[in-house]
Amino acid sequence: MTGALPDAAAYVVVGGGTAGNVVAARLAEAGHEVLVLEAGPDFGPQGSAAWPSDLVDATRLGRSHDWGYDSGDTYPWTVGFERGRAIGGSSDVNGCTQTWGHRRDYDSWAESGLVGWSTDDLLPHFRAGTERMRVNQFTAEELTPWQHAWYDAAPAVGMPRLPDLNDLDQAAGFAPEAMNIQDGVRINSAFAYLDPARHLSTLTVVGDAVVDRVVIEGGRATGVIVRHRGESRTVHAGTVVLAGGAYNSPTLLLRSGIGPASQLAPLGIPVVQHLPGVGENLHDQPFLLMSWAGSERMTREMTAARAAGWAPDEQAMGKAASSFEHEAFDLHFLPYSPTHRGDEKRWSVGTSALQPRSRGFVRLRSADPDAKPVIDHRFLSDPEGVDAAMLAEGAEMLRALAATPELAPLVGAEIHPGPSTFSREALIAHIYAHPDNYWHPVGTCRLGAADDVLAVVDERARVHGVEGLRIADASIMPRVPRATTAMPSIVMGEKVAEMLIEEATA
Repeated sequence: MTGALPDAAAYVVVGGGTAGNVVAARLAEAGHEVLVLEAGPDFGPQGSAAWPSDLVDATRLGRSHDWGYDSGDTYPWTVGFERGRAIGGSSDVNGCTQTWGHRRDYDSWAESGLVGWSTDDLLPHFRAGTERMRVNQFTAEELTPWQHAWYDAAPAVGMPRLPDLNDLDQAAGFAPEAMNIQDGVRINSAFAYLDPARHLSTLTVVGDAVVDRVVIEGGRATGVIVRHRGESRTVHAGTVVLAGGAYNSPTLLLRSGIGPASQLAPLGIPVVQHLPGVGENLHDQPFLLMSWAGSERMTREMTAARAAGWAPDEQAMGKAASSFEHEAFDLHFLPYSPTHRGDEKRWSVGTSALQPRSRGFVRLRSADPDAKPVIDHRFLSDPEGVDAAMLAEGAEMLRALAATPELAPLVGAEIHPGPSTFSREALIAHIYAHPDNYWHPVGTCRLGAADDVLAVVDERARVHGVEGLRIADASIMPRVPRATTAMPSIVMGEKVAEMLIEEATA
């Protein structure tokens, strides 16, 4: 139910986004009292007239409710780090592509000593999340002409055509995507998880509730300080679960006095728990968007496809291995349907380096919760230059694909980055000069054992040194999986909820 801000709850979930809604719904459905605090508005259940059209319309990326985060002055230009600020979080604004990654992603977590985090441990959560999020698998027959053209040509560069992307033992291939779209509506985690639980007396959802900090007393989290309707209130909690994502969960810890003492002292924040890893290990998969001129035939076929119904912008994806990858794959190829930039029509395909070496950080500018943090991904900063080289190899594979006899007449000449970057040296220089992100930030509160000095949470997602405080979102991923991170974030919520329910019934 949606109601007034209560004085206390057994579980307070901070952040009604992709993973937070999973935790809240699962706990409430298990009979536990849960309060969800969302900094943005709660628009109610699916179908409510309050929902902004851009957040539910799966034909576009929602931008009406955004945190406004970007790269600031860390580059000579601005790179946007869009994150949804409303109930549903970034599941309101993403492209709806649902990929799982590869077995090695999660098995490597378990091999580092994180018991319960192997692929086999997480598979039930992937399946449950896929069902709850109403994920649908496109077939090859449903692909638009632009998507089909790349899918058809993929075997020419060693990528077999596959029925789907989410066999965790698969390596390279090209396949139709799975998407959480139903009747043109983006099914966010609020629709999928909260709506079936909103009628329960055990669940309260409060929007426009900005959490300033966690209250820590005697080494235990006892509640949160919330700004709501112009007032600052303390809400008491048996357990606090942070689910603000890779940018907001670490900043909330820092404002609460949990993090590197050297950063907290200059801001006048008393140190409650010295954890050097808070805000560190930030990484996202660097991205390069390439565009071609297209052709009269492709324009004609896509126009006909759009006239016949919705022609999705994202619908198929390739997985490939660079020369740096020896286990599975480390590149994504993502065809986009035509977009407009001014009067010029663009036909695009993006490539992303899925296993980046570069690491950045999130830090506070001040203790004010309204102050935007410093977000520096340090894209392409690895000293060996592997990240840029991976992207260059991805671009060269796409160029080889675009040059095949089947595809070349359809895609036309390359516009961006264009002929001036046809040498490897020029291409890498272009990549360094134009860093971009794949919107999959992770790692700033990473899982790790107690003797790991940079770990923030243990294998049960408990913040080291603070009782009653958990984190359940992409920030706890030690390393980004070879995936778009929407479904892995859902799995973080499913996994943490499972552990909390187990402990409550033990």
